[in-house]
Amino acid sequence: MRTIPASDAAQLCGGTLRGPADTTVGPDVVTDHRQTTRGALFVALRGEHADGHDFVASAVAAGAGAVLVSRVLPGIAASQIVVHDTQAGLSALAGGLVREAVADHGLITLALTGSSGKTTTKDLLAQVLNAAGATVAPAGSFNNEVGVPLTACAIDATTRFLVAEMGARGPGHIAWLCGIVPPRIGAVLNVGTAHLGEFGSREAIAAAKGELVEALPSDGVAVLNADDPLVAGMAARTGARPTWFSAGAPVVDPARIEAAPMSVQAEDQHADELERYAFRLVGRCEGVAFDEPVRLRLVGAHAVPDALAAAAMALAAGLAPAAVARSLSTAEERSPWRMALHELAGGAVLINDAYNANPDSVRAALDTVGTMIARRRLARPNARATAVLGDMLELGDESAELHRAIGGYAAERGIAVIAVGSFAAETVAGAVAAGGQAGEASLGEIRERLAPAAGDVVLVKASRGLGLPEAELDRRGLGLERLARAIVDEQEGRAR
Repeated sequence: MRTIPASDAAQLCGGTLRGPADTTVGPDVVTDHRQTTRGALFVALRGEHADGHDFVASAVAAGAGAVLVSRVLPGIAASQIVVHDTQAGLSALAGGLVREAVADHGLITLALTGSSGKTTTKDLLAQVLNAAGATVAPAGSFNNEVGVPLTACAIDATTRFLVAEMGARGPGHIAWLCGIVPPRIGAVLNVGTAHLGEFGSREAIAAAKGELVEALPSDGVAVLNADDPLVAGMAARTGARPTWFSAGAPVVDPARIEAAPMSVQAEDQHADELERYAFRLVGRCEGVAFDEPVRLRLVGAHAVPDALAAAAMALAAGLAPAAVARSLSTAEERSPWRMALHELAGGAVLINDAYNANPDSVRAALDTVGTMIARRRLARPNARATAVLGDMLELGDESAELHRAIGGYAAERGIAVIAVGSFAAETVAGAVAAGGQAGEASLGEIRERLAPAAGDVVLVKASRGLGLPEAELDRRGLGLERLARAIVDEQEGRAR
């Protein structure tokens, strides 16, 4: 945010200022005292394992200009903004800054949600928009009740575009996030099985995701996946103008797509040996047809719909099709551990996709590996494909069945499985039942089992165990993102 008087910050937060009214605060807003910069506003959040109020003194010592607290703290040599609830105060501050920026200099707000692909789409969109104007977007998967307002607080008077990634923890959550960052352009990527344990059904997930398009103004734009029937049905839930994107299998009437003010599709899709896709970006923008070449640097066919969604959102924000296509062709995966491809010194390939996992994203990753190994076997018939698969979390009562299905899916694509975690036995059982090679392992055993040779492909995929102690990582099959990095470092060390 721009540097402002502490009294203005207190007013935006809905709090009471204890300290000099002329103290300035900003530009940074932080919730981790270790990230405090000179003049920053430190927000003392109360979490499950720690209370930010315990770190206020450290933040002030590091140079905080003011602190946002829920009670007056004695002996603190900095202005204190006192609110009933610091989470609500942070959200109010973010919402106030966004509303001011929209009114003062026409900030364009964009938001997206979906069961998978959110972070990749957000990263692509941010790079496309940034070529046209100053853009603020979240780092990594900053898509919850803390990440969305913190991202919004990063805007200033120069910001032209604000991108918000929104996850759904339950009914009403996305609607609440839209109250902080009211979107003018909103996209729903897909409705899958992520968080099935929380919602109970894909229809319930769709109901929650659709809150985004319901929050759009009548002069806004709803960017919808024409290939997903549950997303396509959301057109009836918004008064905003529909914009469709399709990777080639639309369930929407073509005449309906043609009648929309904007639409984008990918034609003539083809991939190189490492599954990086090229295609023609075709469609209509305000009645004018376009056809532009795109060559993605990202890995996997599932990157194509993500790129199309980013393109549609950028077009809705006023960018030209040719500029969008150029930026997509130079954009890179910015967030760590998402289909990060490493060409190892010995001629093998490792794909580190260990940030998160759900049945849809695991199948997409396995599809990529299956296609990649088929191409590589043309030159090296003995090349092997191995998937190191950890637990997929938040699947509820269907966890065991879904893990068995994933094991079978890998086997059907000729991919050997090394399974880790609480559901490893189920993953192995599914692979063996489908005629595949599979076995369980601990984190410590995996590096001994893997000896990638020239032409081999190794996938590492799991849900991360955020907040778990180290002792739990091996038991739960987590921490695989660090294991993948260690394998890469080990191979590079051997090459040297």
